[in-house]
Amino acid sequence: MTIDELNRLSQSEFTETFGEIFEASPWVAERAWARRPFASLDALHAAMVAEVEHASRDEQLALLRAHPDLGTRTRMSAASVGEQSGAGLDRLTPEEHAELTRLNAAYRDRFGFPFLFAVKGSTRHDILRSLRQRVAGSPEEEFRVALEQVFRIARGRLEG
Repeated sequence: MTIDELNRLSQSEFTETFGEIFEASPWVAERAWARRPFASLDALHAAMVAEVEHASRDEQLALLRAHPDLGTRTRMSAASVGEQSGAGLDRLTPEEHAELTRLNAAYRDRFGFPFLFAVKGSTRHDILRSLRQRVAGSPEEEFRVALEQVFRIARGRLEG
């Protein structure tokens, strides 16, 4: 789809097309549509990020919580399945799976949302290393880092 075609979409068509760029949060695309016309993919991404940045804390938290735990097979969008398998999370050793499960639970208990990591271009070792480090972070810092990771995930999805 060209940028001109994208800019001609109705709000419902736009939301249907881009509603899953931010996991299970079509409200981001729905609101970003009003920022048309977009000059580029960068401008579209920036508009979507701005909508999340201007959303309420509760909406941001719901967006974070819409993501699945890494390394699980439940409640995952097709995009999440592809992203996680590309990083090797479908090929964890039993020990790695046990550690990931334990750390995911500790992270969720500490912060109230799943560990978020833009896995594209990373290995399962990179992901586990980051999770080990980030589980000890402060709640406010980690909320910000998680949103930044969501923005990176969305960018990767826009790029296809």
